[in-house]
Amino acid sequence: MKWILTLIISLTALPHGAFSADKPLEIDAKSFGCMLDMTPVRGFYVDNLIPGELDKTVAAANAEKTVYPAGSVVQLVPDEVMVKRQSGFNSATKDWEFFELNVNQEGSQINKRGFVDVVNRFGGNCFGCHIKAKPEFDMVCENSHGCDPIAIPRPIITLLQKTDARCGGRYTPQPQEIEMLKQFKAAIAAQMAKDK
Repeated sequence: MKWILTLIISLTALPHGAFSADKPLEIDAKSFGCMLDMTPVRGFYVDNLIPGELDKTVAAANAEKTVYPAGSVVQLVPDEVMVKRQSGFNSATKDWEFFELNVNQEGSQINKRGFVDVVNRFGGNCFGCHIKAKPEFDMVCENSHGCDPIAIPRPIITLLQKTDARCGGRYTPQPQEIEMLKQFKAAIAAQMAKDK
């Protein structure tokens, strides 16, 4: 009788979308929250949507050669994220699913999701960039992984991470950082208008 009670308690404690052997990983907008609640690794953030699996994701992120475990979340900026699905989910993307998000104080909304066909708001194909990563990095891009460099300067990336709208204003940017963000957003808007 005690083991039944333990089983019931453990099952009801699983968060929404939790993975189990007989249930595939479910991902929705509630799966993505404040980046500052994730684990930082060399300028990007990781998490795992499967309870108790974060240590495996962090170990994979820190390994010289790696394959990320199912449930791994890798994120550089608040509005783009990749999630490792179960083995065999999509061979073309090595089981990664790409997401483009709209984020605000209320949380996340999934704007686009998919595998080889997700194009971000700047016209970049997620898969097209990540497939260039050397095989030993499991499609995760960093400066030396073989991917094309991104056009966002590191100080802007760090500022975008710290000012993630879902984080409840945990970080207050300095006046010069506010100006830097304004200039960046103006440059992006100008480039998008030019590309139309």
